[in-house]
Amino acid sequence: MTDLFESRAEDLASRSAPLATRMRPRNIDEVVGQPKLLDEGAAFRHIVESGEPISMLLWGPPGTGKTTLARLVASHAEAAFTTLSATSAGVKDIREVLAGARNRLATDERRTVLFLDEIHRFAKNQQDALLPGVEDGTLILVGATTENPYFEVNSPLMSRMTLFRLESLTPGDIEALLQTAMEDDERGLGSLDLELDSSSAQELATRTGGDARQSLNALEVAARMTKAAGRTIIEHEDIAEALQRRLVRYDKTGDSHYDVISAFIKSIRGSDPDAAMYWLMLMLEGGEDPEFIARRLVILASEDVGLADSEGLRVAVAAADALAYVGLPEATYNLAHATLFLATAPKSNSVGRAINVSRDLVDRGPTPSVPLHLRSAAYKGAADLGHGVDYQYSHDHPGGIVAQQYFPDGVPPTPVYQPGDHGEEAAIKERLAEIDRVLKRNRDL
Repeated sequence: MTDLFESRAEDLASRSAPLATRMRPRNIDEVVGQPKLLDEGAAFRHIVESGEPISMLLWGPPGTGKTTLARLVASHAEAAFTTLSATSAGVKDIREVLAGARNRLATDERRTVLFLDEIHRFAKNQQDALLPGVEDGTLILVGATTENPYFEVNSPLMSRMTLFRLESLTPGDIEALLQTAMEDDERGLGSLDLELDSSSAQELATRTGGDARQSLNALEVAARMTKAAGRTIIEHEDIAEALQRRLVRYDKTGDSHYDVISAFIKSIRGSDPDAAMYWLMLMLEGGEDPEFIARRLVILASEDVGLADSEGLRVAVAAADALAYVGLPEATYNLAHATLFLATAPKSNSVGRAINVSRDLVDRGPTPSVPLHLRSAAYKGAADLGHGVDYQYSHDHPGGIVAQQYFPDGVPPTPVYQPGDHGEEAAIKERLAEIDRVLKRNRDL
């Protein structure tokens, strides 16, 4: 009798579950997308279908099928499937799972697949607690993470797992998934007798950014609203209302933090103001620390614009000061101002190149001794030591340039700064040619 009640309870729970849960693929052929993992001959597919699973890390954006793939790993291996979430589980929970897995292996000769969601949120001691069970094969660990595991997962645990990368689903993948849900009478929305026109499907697939779970759940809300209004076609307004406002997928503490700021800097460096503004607003809308953005703009102003337009540094510093003075959201204007200025400014990396060449001279050169004529003569008795003697004051010479020794003994005069041809550096290049003529220095300009 107990089994009957349990079966009925599971059936009711299944029918009342969100659409994304009801539409979860039952076998590997129902999974949409992820061709690198699931195409014939792919290593992941072979591992799953062999029924001999290995511990693995599934790394990818939300809604790309990590939980589904973990369930398929267990079902093909006829293994027990148990789940933990790193947001709520602790070492005690891990030990209980390990004890259950050992008992199951001893009594039923049945293996256990532990699906650990958001494994990157586990502390080091929690991750270490998993090692014995993974190492001796007591359980198959399938960890899921949206963050770069090389930053977030301990090396000992990483070395015992195989990493598989999942990609966001394409709009085409999502549209196919939506259509299947609309037609499925048993698990989907087929019994509602509704239609989803192609343009609304495209809008939903695009706005959810490749997240199958968000797409299906939004579709279910839109379908219920359409049915309640007595209509038969799910329209744009229904999709917009169901989505409300697309959540910005940006984790300021995780992998996105590094990837997006990299895209932002490279877009400015590449002189694309439009892309730079896109990445700037993605960060600000996602809650990124604006001071972090401002600091990177100040660095970029010298690293990638430099003397081609020295005004860039002043603009970047002014934007950082304005942020401290007025704060967000008003300082969005200042950060955008600096972003657009730097993206459209002429570019030069001559400052960085000069740093590298001069650093190399210092690192491989002798211990320097400042020439006597360049030493400080600003104190009594300095002249008696020969300090400052024979120093030639540059303002007493034509053009304010005087040829004398400036490098230390043992370090040959070496051209460190090579100006570019863009912006203000073109004029600097001409001026430097005259300086080199007086100093008798060949810069190969």
